[in-house]
Amino acid sequence: MRYKLLSCEILYREICAVIARSKHIIDVEFLPKGLHDLGGARMKDRLQHAVDAVDASHYDAVLLGYALCGNGIAGLQAPSIPLVVARAHDCITLFLGSKERYIQYFNGNSGAYFRTTGWIERARNLEQVPVYMIQGLGASYQDLVAKYGEENGRYLYEEMGNFRRHYRRLTYIETGVEPDGSFEERAREEAASQSWEFEKVAGNLVLMQSLVNGDWPESDFLVVPPGWRIAARYDDSILAAEPPAEGTQTP
Repeated sequence: MRYKLLSCEILYREICAVIARSKHIIDVEFLPKGLHDLGGARMKDRLQHAVDAVDASHYDAVLLGYALCGNGIAGLQAPSIPLVVARAHDCITLFLGSKERYIQYFNGNSGAYFRTTGWIERARNLEQVPVYMIQGLGASYQDLVAKYGEENGRYLYEEMGNFRRHYRRLTYIETGVEPDGSFEERAREEAASQSWEFEKVAGNLVLMQSLVNGDWPESDFLVVPPGWRIAARYDDSILAAEPPAEGTQTP
């Protein structure tokens, strides 16, 4: 089998590791981390463009190295070959290995801020282009000033930039692809600089490995038929496939 994998660059090292262990041919395209900060609709549009550009005659399916990600994949359509994605709210589930472990950790650890190799080495996107999101709003300082005036825009920007004040600990997820202890050390330094507690937990790449292995149990993965769309669900399934609207033609 030959698959096209579209993945957030946050998963770069982990995705490369699991591809190396897959028996299938995987052609991967990494997309910028900053897509998450555009807002759900704009992120979906960017991903749809990437999906539409896939040569369907060359692949058996398009795999997504994404989660629901603030509804950033909701509405995404498979034009002529299936789309496959893990049932996950965000990429932390992919790093921890299951949605059940994700929920268990969050229930016992409110106020946790996460770091992995990708979040550390790919953080330049946010540092260079400061874009923050609150309640689904993605905006730069210039955007806010233009929309609300200088005083109000500056206030909103500063409040958005203070999102870290709501966190109390930094949780570093060690996935086994780290070359040395430098990523952990940088995570510890960040926690200390924010006066946060530090915790290291073991990651699990089983979901990523299953994705590229073509092992897609319904409990953990959504397979979207050609012409159907990804829809968000506010239950344990997280994601569902919706048929095309009545009167539209499937490819």
